[in-house]
Amino acid sequence: MDDLLYLRAAGTSLVLDLSGTGLPRIVHWGADLGALAPGRLAGLRAADVAQTVANALDEPVPLSVLPQQSAGWPGTPGLSGHREGSAAAPAFTVRTRSVREESRRLTVDAADADGGLALTLEAQLTDAGLVRLCAAVTNTGDDPYHLAELTLALPVPAQATELLDLTGRHLRERAPQRHAFTVGTHLRENRRGRTGSDATLLQTAGEAGFGFRSGEVWGLHVAWSGNHRSLAERTPDGQAVLAGGELLLPGEIRLAPGATYRSPWIYGSYGRHGLDELAARFHRELRTRTRHPSSPRPITLNTWEAVYFDQDPAGLTRLAHAAAEVGAERFVLDDGWFRGRRNDRAGLGDWYVDADVWPDGLHPLIDTVHGLGLRFGLWVEPEMINPDSDLARAHPDWILAASPSRLPPASRHQQVLDLARPEAYAHILRRLDTLLREHRIDYLKWDHNRDLVDAAAHHQTTATYRLMDELRARHPQLEVESCASGGGRVDLGVLERTDRVWTSDCIDPLERQRIQRWTGLLLPPELLGAHVGAPVAHTTGRLHTLDFRAGTALFCHFGIEWDLTTASPAERARLAEWVALYRTLRPLLHSGTVVHGDHPDPALWIHGVVSGDGGRAVFALVQMATSVQSPAGRVRLPGLAPEADYHLSPLPPGDRPEGPFASPLPWWERGVTLPGRVLAEVGVQAPTLFPERLVLLEAVRS
Repeated sequence: MDDLLYLRAAGTSLVLDLSGTGLPRIVHWGADLGALAPGRLAGLRAADVAQTVANALDEPVPLSVLPQQSAGWPGTPGLSGHREGSAAAPAFTVRTRSVREESRRLTVDAADADGGLALTLEAQLTDAGLVRLCAAVTNTGDDPYHLAELTLALPVPAQATELLDLTGRHLRERAPQRHAFTVGTHLRENRRGRTGSDATLLQTAGEAGFGFRSGEVWGLHVAWSGNHRSLAERTPDGQAVLAGGELLLPGEIRLAPGATYRSPWIYGSYGRHGLDELAARFHRELRTRTRHPSSPRPITLNTWEAVYFDQDPAGLTRLAHAAAEVGAERFVLDDGWFRGRRNDRAGLGDWYVDADVWPDGLHPLIDTVHGLGLRFGLWVEPEMINPDSDLARAHPDWILAASPSRLPPASRHQQVLDLARPEAYAHILRRLDTLLREHRIDYLKWDHNRDLVDAAAHHQTTATYRLMDELRARHPQLEVESCASGGGRVDLGVLERTDRVWTSDCIDPLERQRIQRWTGLLLPPELLGAHVGAPVAHTTGRLHTLDFRAGTALFCHFGIEWDLTTASPAERARLAEWVALYRTLRPLLHSGTVVHGDHPDPALWIHGVVSGDGGRAVFALVQMATSVQSPAGRVRLPGLAPEADYHLSPLPPGDRPEGPFASPLPWWERGVTLPGRVLAEVGVQAPTLFPERLVLLEAVRS
């Protein structure tokens, strides 16, 4: 039927009701419904119309992807604003629709003639089974329109009775929190001017008790690196939605006649059997991008926790040689190389090599690094400025502030450079472009070390996007890492322009197991920077074995953040073994399906990666704390082909089960061969490990 659009991809169905002149309404988003004839689609729509009840509107309220207060929606409106005090709720009428069958994409043009607004809505079901929504609103009136919010919504069914979102802080990003999906609005707002360490990557709703491998789940992500909001809302009439968009501060978007505001993309993912399936859709989608990293992810040595601000050319040269000896492939010079930067109190904005520290410039170190066969990377923080800098003294008006009479509170002794100001933008672009042209720099670690306080963020975010895009256009081979005090800018907006994220400034492996577990709901392993630190973690003071540190970093984009010139020969040799394993495994780790076991013991975690053809898998058994029971009991290994036989065995160098078990496991020495179904449904006896230890298992199809 022409007024019903049925889209299917990768186990997901999306049914859109396009009847009448109203905005599109989602009849179904979730499990694949198979081949449905037009008559069956009409029946599905008819079966979805609710009754009218006492003291309600005479007709059921149509919930569109942009919920309209004017249509009777009692929850959060999709679009609101005012025209110099006149704030009538928009009422859009559809003028045209178009469908691109090959890309499963719908475009709708609508207008509110009385309100002087035009609206373009886009909805798509991607090859990975993700739903994408965005909208653009244009002021067609004769006077300015002040846009307050533009929020797009995806309905979820009554079975979604539990919510999962994430919070956190610096050094402890991505902490999960679960609660009932009750009547009302669960609202997550970010006003930090960047994605935020406390941001929820996903607003997720699902069946009660859902896990990684069980329960239906629906999740929403806002692909935007500035202020944003997401919400889960249930009304007393039984309707429930996940919704999100950019969070606009009062007066931030003032549309002059003819001007247009375009929302960020909103992504929705569905999992029939738990969070792993929901996450796998994001992973597949990201891996199909034309800009997705396609070369093997190089082993990176970053100098920050090795030397901090104590940059010495001779010492860094020795560190580069040590990095090459253990098998590193990229050397990144972190903070401290530029003019006046002896600590974090000065220098930001003065992007010139400090001649006092580097009298011969960076070229000798860069030449050494390249001569060792490594790529060279450099740390920058282009969006920031220290008041103690030549740039701030020359142009104090370039500091981003809500009022010219006062500065925002300082953070890390720095302020924000107003990139929406054309002359500030041009200066930073010129300095970065000059650095890249004058030096053989392959990689930028692009940091963002403070929140935006007391300042509008929309224009700063769009200017940052333009700056990244322009540098990438001028230097096509350049790779960029998104860092923001660690994991403070992790979203699909910035990942359109970068090649990985720095997952957290905390590289304590115990904390990283948690952080990487939940960041992986959105991003695949190859986009998550994870480094092997020194024996004692800089941010927590914990002492961990090298095997636990390296085994934790293995399942992401592996790197090193340790002064290897102080490591013993035995430590360097052991690290080289892990580097060699990563090189062997990265084709699997960075293309396969990430899986997690829903193990009943909260102290024992199981996660792994299974190849796309099911021929090989690697699993980690991670003892996060002491267990109530001992021995550990059986662990199930998910994701393998059910009917295929697999030989399961410990994988060196992660094959040392350090733990208080009295006798060796019978199967450990030679391995065991079992069908994938048995490994997933019955499992194998696991070694009892000391806390904060792990072992690796490899399953190879027989």
